[in-house]
Amino acid sequence: MNAPPAPIAAAASRYSPEVAAAIAEECAKAGIELVASLPDDWIAPTIAAFDGDPRFRHVPVNREESAIGLCSGAFLAGTGALALMGASGLMTLVYAITKINYTYEIPVFILITQRGSLDDGAKFHVSNGLYLDQVMRSIDLPNVTIDSRDRLPLIGEAYAHSRKISRPTVAVLSRKLLQGLA
Repeated sequence: MNAPPAPIAAAASRYSPEVAAAIAEECAKAGIELVASLPDDWIAPTIAAFDGDPRFRHVPVNREESAIGLCSGAFLAGTGALALMGASGLMTLVYAITKINYTYEIPVFILITQRGSLDDGAKFHVSNGLYLDQVMRSIDLPNVTIDSRDRLPLIGEAYAHSRKISRPTVAVLSRKLLQGLA
């Protein structure tokens, strides 16, 4: 089954297009030009914001590893890149990150949703809430939670940090932020 195009999914979403635009603005200020994304209903407006913004080349991908591969290649070509996905997507990437990015010191910036949080009503995301922080700690994956609009500038700081340490870095977007409530 094919996912609907980004603008259609965003229009049907309960998430904030204003916050999505602010996220895109922070990414542009950081020097990000390429965005590889996988669908997640929490970030449908964010995906649409990148897709419709001429400052970015948006590439929808079908697997999380493809996003990491694309963003790693973009780094090697001198292009700022972002992998955008849900928390469960990050959970599938442990091997790719530790084998490729850690071994060869290739920084990748990853934005994820905080699926499995206490305010996530989807029972099938509970495991993300139980294990996400522990998985990131277990592989020493630097991360920051962005849970309010005043913390959005941390996107640029996390992106720069990934370049400074030559390793992947994650920014975790809370549901309340993405809904425009924080």
